[in-house]
Amino acid sequence: MFRSSNRAPAIAALTASLFFSTAHDAHAASDDDLKELREQVRQLKDLYEKKINELEARLKQAEQTAGQAKSSATAAQATAEQVAVQASSRTAGEGAFNPGISAILNGVYGNLSQNPTNYRINGFVPTMGEVAPPNRGLSLGESEIAFSANIDRHFRGTLVAALAPEDSVSVEEAHIQTLGLSNGFMLKAGRFFSSVGYQNEIHAHAWDFTDMPLANKVFLGNQLAEDGFQIKWVAPTDLYADVGLEFGRGRKFPGGPDGGRMKNGFGSTNLFAHLGGDWGTGAAWRVGLSHLRTRVHDRAFNDVDSTGTGVTNSIGAASRLWVIDGVLKWAPNGNASNTSFKLQGEYFRRTEDGQLTYDTAAASLGTQSGSYLSKQSGWYLQGVYQFQPEWRLGYRYDRLDSGTTGLGLVVGGALTAADFPIFASYRPTRNTLMLDWSAGEFSRVRLQFARDRARAGIADNQLFLQYIISMGAHGGHKF
Repeated sequence: MFRSSNRAPAIAALTASLFFSTAHDAHAASDDDLKELREQVRQLKDLYEKKINELEARLKQAEQTAGQAKSSATAAQATAEQVAVQASSRTAGEGAFNPGISAILNGVYGNLSQNPTNYRINGFVPTMGEVAPPNRGLSLGESEIAFSANIDRHFRGTLVAALAPEDSVSVEEAHIQTLGLSNGFMLKAGRFFSSVGYQNEIHAHAWDFTDMPLANKVFLGNQLAEDGFQIKWVAPTDLYADVGLEFGRGRKFPGGPDGGRMKNGFGSTNLFAHLGGDWGTGAAWRVGLSHLRTRVHDRAFNDVDSTGTGVTNSIGAASRLWVIDGVLKWAPNGNASNTSFKLQGEYFRRTEDGQLTYDTAAASLGTQSGSYLSKQSGWYLQGVYQFQPEWRLGYRYDRLDSGTTGLGLVVGGALTAADFPIFASYRPTRNTLMLDWSAGEFSRVRLQFARDRARAGIADNQLFLQYIISMGAHGGHKF
């Protein structure tokens, strides 16, 4: 009994000692863990603070660089503007800019049933100008050399020289025009194709047929290029609209001749206007109206009077020409690379009122003068269908009406209508069919057949084989 009572305190003491030892170890372990966690947190804070400081430094440097670049750009722009102003105010050397240079080569083989040297359009003589068809056999067609460039920020210049098959060179166009005038205005000055009608402004290499329509031949002498200036305004509307006015020298048919007008002022005026727009997703159209006024001073022409004698007559009159034109172009979804169609037509009506002088050289019945009044009209309609990317087929119909010519010498009984066979009433017509192949944008080969009834009682079957080659820089053609 004595030993048992002595063991109990010992066991209790041992148990208490073990408990407190275990609790102390657990407390010690918790402090180490917390210390380690705190150290990790501190390291993370240091790392993030270091990264943030680095990013802030890079951001500051980027902002400084951007500011320097902006300052440099501003300075460079100011310098460029100053240089441009200085450059535009001094004479440029030959190498200051490079003009666009192009050359057009044109050749024709003709097979005609009637002699083209005797070609005339009855009822509309004299037509002056280049109205005859190409020659028989092989011949060089009209070739062109063109120069064009922007002179400065205000003007653009164009020079087109025509090389005729007879080895002569003429200035076809030589003009300047403004760039970037405000409010839709544009000015042109020099020699340029008049904006009378539609076809007149198009250069020969861009024609859809080998030659001009008969109406252009009889009313404009094939193609009218005037010395003068033009002002045009394009309206700021969704529907295309423009209006323009030309003042010219009146140097060529239907005015002129140039030597008969040696005074100040203008010899011709042309007022024109156009409307145009889109029709659905694949078609576009344009219509126009032109009014050309000029003065004929001494339009001399040859005729054979009632005695069979060749005489020279002349006309001096006021000439008024109205032209209505229209163009419609179609392509599937507006993509003309594979398939397209173009419909084009013009109607001409001219009135001339003045004096006619018969037999100016007194070779037959003596020189006589009387009143002269002529009202004539004509039109054409043509369609060109591109049925393959490189192939086109076209047809054109021409018709003229010489109307009636009032001659005071005939009305008064001094002479008879037989003394003026050139004015006999007639309605010339022509049917033309063409097929052309274009290997690319700058080459074209065309086969054309026409049945021409410009001469009374005579049908002229005309077959032409033509090539057109463009070399060098060349701007886009008109709509």
